[in-house]
Amino acid sequence: MRTLADYLERERRQLAPCAVKAADTRGRVHPEAEHPLRSPFERDRDRVIHCSAFRRLEYKTQVFVNHEGDYYRTRLTHTLEAAQITRSLARFLYLNEDLAEAVALVHDVGHPPFGHAGEETLQRLMADDGGFEHNLQGLRVVEQLESPYPDFPGLNLTWEVREGIAKHSKAFDPLDPAPEFAEFGDAPWPSLEAQLADVCDEIAYNAHDVDDGLTAGLITLADLQEVPLWRRLTEGHSIEDLTPGQAKYLGVRALINAQVLDVARTIEARIAEWGLDSPEAVRRAPGRTATLSDEMTRLNAELRALRVERIYRNYRVYRMSVQARRVVEALFQSYVEFPRQLPPGVVNEEWGLRRSVCDYLAGMTDREAFEEYRRLFGPHGQP
Repeated sequence: MRTLADYLERERRQLAPCAVKAADTRGRVHPEAEHPLRSPFERDRDRVIHCSAFRRLEYKTQVFVNHEGDYYRTRLTHTLEAAQITRSLARFLYLNEDLAEAVALVHDVGHPPFGHAGEETLQRLMADDGGFEHNLQGLRVVEQLESPYPDFPGLNLTWEVREGIAKHSKAFDPLDPAPEFAEFGDAPWPSLEAQLADVCDEIAYNAHDVDDGLTAGLITLADLQEVPLWRRLTEGHSIEDLTPGQAKYLGVRALINAQVLDVARTIEARIAEWGLDSPEAVRRAPGRTATLSDEMTRLNAELRALRVERIYRNYRVYRMSVQARRVVEALFQSYVEFPRQLPPGVVNEEWGLRRSVCDYLAGMTDREAFEEYRRLFGPHGQP
């Protein structure tokens, strides 16, 4: 029977020099015996998939609140799409697929309900109490808040996956990392696998915002034909001969494919130009290795301008955002003023009342937050 050692040795032989090898992991905060059939990063991936924070992503907003319709992306479906793109690119580039997938799957577990509206509200409410940032919250989730094991708090993920969470954020300043990210501050960039998860997250939401925007009627195929990137990608196809659904699928698929190919070429070029021959060389490279090219970044900016104007600033999305802010703020203030409303075990003496309330709210789904609002304020308090 093959052993874990056989697997790790095969990985060392087959992966690219700049890929992270599971045998070289910096390990876990709480030492554990290795599993006989799974590498450390496979175990991380599985722990993420089986944790409650991951399941709650099913009912957390991406752009449209869950009750707006059953066919819009949620945090969970977005995460699965991002992970699929990440794993495909990691395989093509001979990177560590398990590490890349684990980072992609865990990258959004710190998001509160109602997307950016929920996060911005918690940032404001916690401004004098340590703030709120979804990647830092993601670390809290996997290090403290999820506690399925009797021997240690959190999921006890490997250092490399936790590094991917910390450095996924624009809040991580490579020149001056926040105290909470100090253990990851020895190099400016994360592993190439974590960088890949980051850029594939961007590819996924670029595409699904267009898809959902078309489905919702907030943008049209005619609008998209005014965008150079979309026009270039659909050139040569007789869009008028297709059904609207086929035309949408054609364009979205082409958008994903173009960006994936662009990232692959950019990574290969930077590895060669910068002589990246180890994971540590990637971490100390002159810049991020996994990015879109300058041209694709420019073309994407033009597409994003349309999405911002026609989707994010649409009155339906804005109205939903105002409603979400009202719900989160009302719940927060009510819990802080009357903490006996909270279930037993929510308030942690070490963290204090406001941080405990923040953690509790951040863990809620959209649906839980709405239902709790109605419980506390009655049917006439509906936002």
